[in-house]
Amino acid sequence: MLTGGQLAGLIIAVFWAILVSFLALVLLKLSRLLKETTELVAELGDQAAPLLEDLARTVEQAGEQLDRTDVITKQMAGVSQNVSAVTTVVTSVVGGPLVKAAAFSYGVRKALGRPEAPARPQLPSQRRGGRR
Repeated sequence: MLTGGQLAGLIIAVFWAILVSFLALVLLKLSRLLKETTELVAELGDQAAPLLEDLARTVEQAGEQLDRTDVITKQMAGVSQNVSAVTTVVTSVVGGPLVKAAAFSYGVRKALGRPEAPARPQLPSQRRGGRR
């Protein structure tokens, strides 16, 4: 038979065996979790590199498009200035003689006594002595 000390030692040994088994099970599950986490991080790292390369390429292409847009904008500003200059020249070259020709034709009509085009009828509010 077992003495009291031996029984206490046996109980402590069984308790430690259960505790060690429980801790071994927890450590085993923790090692599986760490292994899966490592695989996930490696997979994310493998996928992140191409994504970052695509992102860098996209940003570079956007910069090139902005440069092209800047060139187009500058060229359009030059075209706008040229059109403005041409409009000014055409107005001064054609406008002056055209006004003179119109005035001359009006003078000739007056001198020849041709009647002008009949005046359009006016509304009462447009007449000088209209109602108030």
